[in-house]
Amino acid sequence: MPELSGAERALGYRFRDAALLERCFTHASVTGKENNERLEFLGDAVLELYVTEKVLSDASAREGELTRRRQRYVSRAALEDAAHRLGILSFLQYAGGEDVLRGKTASNLFEAAVGAIYLDGGYAAAAEFLSRTLAEREPENYKSLLQEYVQERARTTPVYETRAAAGGFVCEVCALGGSAQGSGTTKRAAEQAAAKVLYGKLTQ
Repeated sequence: MPELSGAERALGYRFRDAALLERCFTHASVTGKENNERLEFLGDAVLELYVTEKVLSDASAREGELTRRRQRYVSRAALEDAAHRLGILSFLQYAGGEDVLRGKTASNLFEAAVGAIYLDGGYAAAAEFLSRTLAEREPENYKSLLQEYVQERARTTPVYETRAAAGGFVCEVCALGGSAQGSGTTKRAAEQAAAKVLYGKLTQ
């Protein structure tokens, strides 16, 4: 696979086991070869440990804030940002159309890379890679963040009720047995405000 050296340069890590690198960049749509799904599963665990250790270094933060900060590192959007900054998606081997590259493919590939580096070089190598490539991402869309959080824990989605009020709109959102209100000059702003409050409550 001639792209292997380019993939290594993009990652900033030289593999001792070339077969492991090839597996990292093999999508499940490719038949007859080992794919990266198990590496992704492992990488998710390594990522969770690394970020937990990182946020715990803030001795003044309470548990709820630690949880929120960890989520800002490990959210799909944060992992997608990291994958796109590295440019690693262009090295992924897949079968079928480019629809394969949509959804969680970029974040899954980043997790697979973490898992592959961990197997090849140990936790220290994986931690060094993450220290260079992973950044805390301040949420821009709390509705999406809340929905992602809820759907990871139940087969439901948040329910929004928005009404006009003096100066704009008021929204109430309910999910996972909790509720919160928010207001804004537009319906979207009110929903975002409510989602932000409920997300904070649920991650306390």
